[in-house]
Amino acid sequence: MQLKSINQQVVAIVGASSGIGRETAMKFARRGAKVVVAARSELGLKTLVEEIQSFGGEAIAVVADVSDFEQVKAIADKTVAKYGRLDTWVNAAATGIIAPFEKITPEEFQRVIDVNLMGQVYGAMAALPYLKQEGRGALIHISSMEGRRSLPLQSPYSAAKHGLEGFIEALRVELQHEKWPISVTSILPSTINTPFYNKVRTKLGVKPSGIPPYYDASLVADAILYVAEHSTRDFIVGDVGKVLDLAQRISPSLVDSLLLAIAFRGQRTNEPKSEDAPNNVFEPINSYDRVEGDFGNLTIPSLLDSLDMNPALKWGAIALAVFGIAGFLGGWSNNSDV
Repeated sequence: MQLKSINQQVVAIVGASSGIGRETAMKFARRGAKVVVAARSELGLKTLVEEIQSFGGEAIAVVADVSDFEQVKAIADKTVAKYGRLDTWVNAAATGIIAPFEKITPEEFQRVIDVNLMGQVYGAMAALPYLKQEGRGALIHISSMEGRRSLPLQSPYSAAKHGLEGFIEALRVELQHEKWPISVTSILPSTINTPFYNKVRTKLGVKPSGIPPYYDASLVADAILYVAEHSTRDFIVGDVGKVLDLAQRISPSLVDSLLLAIAFRGQRTNEPKSEDAPNNVFEPINSYDRVEGDFGNLTIPSLLDSLDMNPALKWGAIALAVFGIAGFLGGWSNNSDV
């Protein structure tokens, strides 16, 4: 599947006013792509477009709520009306409620599903006709490691991300069956230092946190730009996510025990916060239209992501590891026979 170079692409990024979406939009624009940014926050989009234009990039903004299909469709329509085509669509909009399940109302649970799952389904529905019209392209969904392993206190978010993973798998195979050269990718970030934890609703009595360690949003943006040029099934961002994925495959009960030990305390800070504090669940809030969150002191580098973006190096490293283990075992066996 041959995807266009970034500097030849028209890219729509949904959920672009802050965090991963904002960083991704700037990276696409710096690489020469024409960018359409969308979110509920009109002010956040305005400052983003101004920032992109300040370094010579090209971008327009569309205010939209992803829980409304017609508003999502308008993003795709305006992209093609402005630039004549659509090459890559990035679904990054998200919200959340961090609370015990019994404290979450039906309306709150439904809203998280509407944004985090249906918003991405609507994005695919809006983008696919134009990607097919172009004859190729990339559909990129920002999922989460919670699509592989749910977390306590985040039942709506985890449910939405698990549903998203199921939707992506079904859609990918349908497109393959129809022989459309359209790449469908799931990006699965670990805990990322963005304003997400400032913006979501909490019923813990304190400001919530992701389970440390954190990674920079730039790592996720780099993965998104990579899969926009290289057809990729999924991409886990962050070494901890890769370890969690392996542990979940080997022993879910072991991960249960780990989360019992760290997840409840790990998602709480010492900063009091009322459940009535401003949040972005039903309405946008404009005070966090930036890339980084408040947990830079807990941010660490990721060593393995670069291998996923360099398959030759990755398989070379795996081969060396296999030969090294085989050599060790062979030497151990010979010594045991003596």
